[in-house]
Amino acid sequence: MGSCISISISCNGTIFNRCLDCFLGEAAYVRNLQENVEALEIDLRKLIARKKDVDERVRNAERQQMMTRLNQVQRWLSSVDAVTAEADKLIRDGSEEIEKLCLGGYCSKNCKSSYKFGKQVAKKLRDVRTLMAEGSFEVVAVRAAESVADERPIEPTVGMQSQLEQVWSCLVEEPVGIVGLYGMGGVGKTTLLTHLHNKFLGQGDFHFDFLIWVVVSKDLQIEKIQEIIGKKVGLFNDSWMKKNLAERAVDIYNVLKEKKFVLLLDDVWQRVAFTTVGVPIPPRDKSASKVVFTTRSTEVCGWMGAHKNFEVGCLSANDARELFRQNVGEETLNGHPDIRELSETVTKECGSLPLALIITGRAMACKKTPEEWRDAIKVLQTSASEFPGLENDVLRVLKFSYDSLPDDTTRSCLLYCCLFPEDYRIYKENLIDCWIGEGFLKVTGKYEVQDKGHTILGNIVHACLLEEEGDDVVKMHDVIRDMTLWIARDTEKTEDTEKQKENYLVYTGAGLTKPPNVREWENARRFSLMETQIRTLSAVPTCLHLLTLFLIFNEELEMITSDFFKSMPRLKVLNLSGARRMSSFPLGISVLVSLQHLDLSGTAIRELPKELNALENLKCLNLEETHFLITIPRQLISSFSSLIVLRMFGVGDWSPNGKKNDSDLFSGGDLLVEALRGLEHLEVLSLTLNNFQDLQCVLKSKELRRCTQALYLYSFKRSEPLDVSALAGLKHLNRLWIHECEELEELEMARQPFDFRSLKKIQIYGCHRLKDLTFLLFAPNLKSIEVSSCFAMEEIISEAKFADVPEVMANLKPFAQLYSLRLGGLTVLKSIYKRPLPFPCLRDLTVNSCDELRKLPLDSNSAKERKIVIRGYRKWWEQLKWVDQDTKNAFLPCFRSIN
Repeated sequence: MGSCISISISCNGTIFNRCLDCFLGEAAYVRNLQENVEALEIDLRKLIARKKDVDERVRNAERQQMMTRLNQVQRWLSSVDAVTAEADKLIRDGSEEIEKLCLGGYCSKNCKSSYKFGKQVAKKLRDVRTLMAEGSFEVVAVRAAESVADERPIEPTVGMQSQLEQVWSCLVEEPVGIVGLYGMGGVGKTTLLTHLHNKFLGQGDFHFDFLIWVVVSKDLQIEKIQEIIGKKVGLFNDSWMKKNLAERAVDIYNVLKEKKFVLLLDDVWQRVAFTTVGVPIPPRDKSASKVVFTTRSTEVCGWMGAHKNFEVGCLSANDARELFRQNVGEETLNGHPDIRELSETVTKECGSLPLALIITGRAMACKKTPEEWRDAIKVLQTSASEFPGLENDVLRVLKFSYDSLPDDTTRSCLLYCCLFPEDYRIYKENLIDCWIGEGFLKVTGKYEVQDKGHTILGNIVHACLLEEEGDDVVKMHDVIRDMTLWIARDTEKTEDTEKQKENYLVYTGAGLTKPPNVREWENARRFSLMETQIRTLSAVPTCLHLLTLFLIFNEELEMITSDFFKSMPRLKVLNLSGARRMSSFPLGISVLVSLQHLDLSGTAIRELPKELNALENLKCLNLEETHFLITIPRQLISSFSSLIVLRMFGVGDWSPNGKKNDSDLFSGGDLLVEALRGLEHLEVLSLTLNNFQDLQCVLKSKELRRCTQALYLYSFKRSEPLDVSALAGLKHLNRLWIHECEELEELEMARQPFDFRSLKKIQIYGCHRLKDLTFLLFAPNLKSIEVSSCFAMEEIISEAKFADVPEVMANLKPFAQLYSLRLGGLTVLKSIYKRPLPFPCLRDLTVNSCDELRKLPLDSNSAKERKIVIRGYRKWWEQLKWVDQDTKNAFLPCFRSIN
């Protein structure tokens, strides 16, 4: 029995149409094969012709220096080559495939083969036509950008790794965009910058598009900076350089704003305006572009808008020794047993300045005998400019900083510092007094000269030609001193414009027991004879041009002959400070009618003669620490009508009998105040007062309140409280000593707000009944406190005095600027301050014989940098009570036992 199967297929019209289209499209590859092969051959010839034209344009462009083809042009040319090779093969094979066609070209004897070939021809024809359309280039080549950077050569260095890592860490880990490296010439700033350059190249963590090095130098040229940057970023060509500054800046900006760059600017002397150059200003951002620059001036760091600055200082003693050794060589150092020891002296003469160590080390490499080394040391110590290589390779490098100082006055003020010995701590106020006496600082109005002096000092410090030590002292680096001596001796001119090689004569040192031959003085304008062992000055020199004579800290000097000064008609500055054995005043000084500055501080003189009234041009008189001076004639001070500076701090306080001579200025009453009030030009005054009446007279005088900067109160014979808040009326008071006021029980304070904003140093000694120094709360800028032999003092600060006005205490930040706190012989002292204080600046805390002081105002957050040194007896230290164990552990390493 059969069965019948019926299959029904439902055919959708859309699917059928798609299949038909597909069949007809694929059939077209066969049907159009011959036409497409012919079209491919024609269009390929056109593409090859276009390629030849583009090739010629590229070659012509690349014949110009630093021009390179565009990447898109190169890619097009490569694509044309590839397509041409493939199309040529298809055209060659085309005749064979065409012969397979039949039925008028609509079918093929080998449908599969013809279909496949026809599809390849059609695709290649589309490729050729696409490339033809893409081959219309307006520009085929541009100025080539330089490589990101090449590693810069650098010699082996010593002692720089730590600072390199510090700066590098700042650049890649902190939110900074602009970093300044500053320091004196020859210290290694460029070397450090070169290390940073090479470190950027080798560091994969900090990605950037451009690393650009520009030497700026003193002669700032914006065009030159733009040219270097332009070459790096591919803008530089003849037409671009014909653009003006602003147009080039726009071009640079438009390139760099989209990129991440590192710009290293070496030897910057003035502000480089980023916007004028076209450099986008890097923001404070860890991942931002970076600008790092070197300069010899801290002012430039401010002008450049640096987010962080690093001082590049001289080497440590060990690193200086190693750098010198590397440049001398072991063969020379080991050539004789004495040479290694002598090399220590030579290294010291270089002042740890890398440039000086390198140049001197190389010069000494050929010196094989101790005799040669000793001779070299003598040259370095007496006339460094004559040492081989130092003048051209070191001193002239440093002179750029000297030349760049703002004006001739500032340059003269710097040269003046070479009169002081090596490593000498120069007090700012004493140096400015000398400048006033020399006439460097012109008097144009009251209360301006001192400010001008401090401005000049600031300019020199900012140029890294002097180094600050705290607020009061500057020092000159040994090699900078050599440079200034070289300039002073060789370039200073006298009034007849003839160069004089001995304008500055400097003889210093304990080895000198006799003064130089007086004939050597004859042409000198400034002569320094400091820290010697000379006992007498008996010869009579003829110094017709001499302006300054320093006889400072000649502690053995006892006698100066009365005729010594008679042939110094132009002398303006005479400094005898520190001549501690000189008890008799050299009367010959009275003939120095041109004298403007006289410094007798630290001498043992007992009286000033009335003949000194001949010094009517005197502008500065320094009598500080003349402890034995008991007689100053009543009319003498008032006769110095031109005085600008009068320093009388520590006058006569060691006199056993006090000042009781009726003819003396200090005999009592208001004689002193009347004499001082008559000095119309007085700007700076330091005073010693030994009675309450004189203090009241000073405080009542508006003129004296304005100019008093230091006050020494001693031996007050009264137990009544001293209203210390009244002293706040001395607006410029920076130093206050209260000594041996044995009856004084209290330093009373007004209840209304007051402050000692200018007070920086205070010393309290021998005030046996005084119980506290609470007024120090109102001295926010205090740097130094010394308190000793005050046997009733229980607290330094007594908060109980302000228990009823808590809002006063709430607004105070005690000892925020304090650097040094020294306490001694305070036998009942129990507290410095009841609560822990931050002490952000404290470096020295000395406690001696204060056995009841069992707790310090410290916690684990105090003195966070841990640079503080705490000195005291071991027994006292072991009995201290701490806020907690963490605080004790934090300060244990800071303790130094007093032997």
